[in-house]
Amino acid sequence: MNATTLNGDAQDLGGNVKETIGKVTGDRSLQNEGIADQLAGNARQIAGAAKDAFNNPGPVVEKAKGFAQARPYATAALVGVVGLAVLNSLRGK
Repeated sequence: MNATTLNGDAQDLGGNVKETIGKVTGDRSLQNEGIADQLAGNARQIAGAAKDAFNNPGPVVEKAKGFAQARPYATAALVGVVGLAVLNSLRGK
């Protein structure tokens, strides 16, 4: 867990408190501000998790590298198929 994740946790918690206070007092502006803080906090948490995953790839990445080195043609075919699937899903097919 890094500082980005911790900041996201704190912002999410603060947003939750603001939203609750806004609901109790009937202040829609404070309630909406709390929801926005929660969304920003969640985005920071995701960014922190991605940063951790990038810095510490783990055994899955090592297995993928080993597979790519052992079978380069199969890897190229797999990447091509996944790329086409992503492209088609983005185009709506």
